[in-house]
Amino acid sequence: MKRRITLHFPREAVHQPIAYRLAVEFDIAAKILRAQIAPNQSGTMVVELSGDIDDLAAAEQWLERQGLGLNRASGQISIDPERCVDCGICSSVCPSGALQSTAPTWQLHFDAQRCLVCEQCIPACPFEAIALVLNPLP
Repeated sequence: MKRRITLHFPREAVHQPIAYRLAVEFDIAAKILRAQIAPNQSGTMVVELSGDIDDLAAAEQWLERQGLGLNRASGQISIDPERCVDCGICSSVCPSGALQSTAPTWQLHFDAQRCLVCEQCIPACPFEAIALVLNPLP
């Protein structure tokens, strides 16, 4: 089973080897999609966790006991066609190729199936045409 979560690191927790401990202690694979963590500062990391459902639950409880904030709300990227000018800046930061501008029209194409929801495109858009739409929690 896969689960995408956002981890919020307090200043005192940024030095912990989180991905290593998840692998060794819980048999969880942690694919880091985006991270903004600096020494002695708070940070954020978007990860996709893969493993057995019971192991995932135990790992999430352990992360919370370590003082990390977890955001389990899933979402999807939305592009406002009224604001988008097809500049292609977002496609240059998209790690999965979900956002592409191709010749001859250079019109932006978004493939939601390829999207990792890493959110790197959101701050890259100078026209604020890209947003994260959160899905309601079950």
